Amino acid sequence: MKYGIALATLLFSIGTITGQVKKWTLQECVEYAVENNLTIEQLELDLKNIEIDKADALGNFLPTLSANSTFSSNTGFSINPTNNLPTNSTQNNVSAGLNTNVNIFNGLRNRYQMQRAKLNAIAGQYRLDDIKDDIRLNVANAYLDVVSNKESLKVSQAQYAVTEQDLQRTKELVDSGVVPRGDLLQIEATAADQEQQVVNAEGSVQIAKIALAQLLQITDYANFDTSDQTFEIPLSDVLNNAPETIFAKAMEFRNDIKVSESNIALAEKDLQISKGALLPSLGAFANYGTRYSDVAQIPVAGLDPNSPPQFFTPNFTDQLWIFDGVAYGVQLNVPIFNGFSTRNNIKRAEIAVERAKVQLEVDKLDLEAVINQAYVNVKAFFKAYEAAEKTVEARRLAYNYSKERFDVGLMNAFEFSQEQSRLDDAEAQVVRTKYDYIFRLKILEFYFGIPIKLD
Repeated sequence: MKYGIALATLLFSIGTITGQVKKWTLQECVEYAVENNLTIEQLELDLKNIEIDKADALGNFLPTLSANSTFSSNTGFSINPTNNLPTNSTQNNVSAGLNTNVNIFNGLRNRYQMQRAKLNAIAGQYRLDDIKDDIRLNVANAYLDVVSNKESLKVSQAQYAVTEQDLQRTKELVDSGVVPRGDLLQIEATAADQEQQVVNAEGSVQIAKIALAQLLQITDYANFDTSDQTFEIPLSDVLNNAPETIFAKAMEFRNDIKVSESNIALAEKDLQISKGALLPSLGAFANYGTRYSDVAQIPVAGLDPNSPPQFFTPNFTDQLWIFDGVAYGVQLNVPIFNGFSTRNNIKRAEIAVERAKVQLEVDKLDLEAVINQAYVNVKAFFKAYEAAEKTVEARRLAYNYSKERFDVGLMNAFEFSQEQSRLDDAEAQVVRTKYDYIFRLKILEFYFGIPIKLD
């Protein structure tokens, strides 16, 4: 841990010396994280794939068209393709054709697949937005952690500065014989302890910065820093709403709930697609073909029927016209039995629908529990903050009174150091409870639809 702090300190010191460090605001951190997060990039690529799936679903409605061509050469005994007579010669054949098929009806599966592709595109956007919400919360938490540690550092530095003044004053009292030399040693020990606290606080600040930078996927730790702005307790009326009201509002816009609802719609569409396999399918086809053979023989027209037949071999172009033809028709396929495969797929799809519905209820319960916990946390941390404020005020009065007694030799250094330590702890507790409350408040506001923002 000490080595980590030392390394972080070195990195940030180098950055301070070599150039001006950019001061990031919370809004800048959130926007940068959303724009550069690798998980978001992956989901954006998934959305591109989903758009391709939509194009595939649209293509299922369109007819297919293909062309084919074949060249063959035969030597020896074979059948002449033009007259189906045996021949014992070398022949070269060329054939070509166009084929088209169109799906007329397939149990409405094409229609359901198109609807499913559209639903999946919507669900994909919900998943992307949900990840963005999580990143915003994580960045806000990490950012406030940096700010909290910075304020704790300021408290430690202020406490150390006061102790140095006390140390100088104690030296004067020792020299004048008002207090014993042992009191000076006690104050020096206190000063050394507070100096260590300052060093530890500096390390905590730098480690918090690195954690935030890593969350933003920024590797230039030396030149990363947050703005020096501090935050006061924000005004908010979100607690004027009951947890049930906040939950009802969250149900309207929370992307994780929308993802679960979309998963139900997708599962129901998969069920419709599975059931479509029980219905007959009807398709139409049309084929055009022609051929050429260098041994083709065509009877000569107009000769005396009593005379021996005479043949001639047409040229390439003529043969393409002579031997072309068209075939067309329709094809009906009626499913009868396929080893229970279709029925089992339907059962699996039905289970998937029920599973998606159960998951939605689980997500609702989780959201309700999170909101209730956030509601309780906001109240509890605010009370803790108020208590810490009262404590620090009392500790400060006690410290001032002790300091007056110590300065005139009515209190020894050990007792005075104890009072100072209690004040130090109380001031640190104020900082911790303050930012604990602010973050919990922002979480609750976030579930109520209020964007994360710190003024």
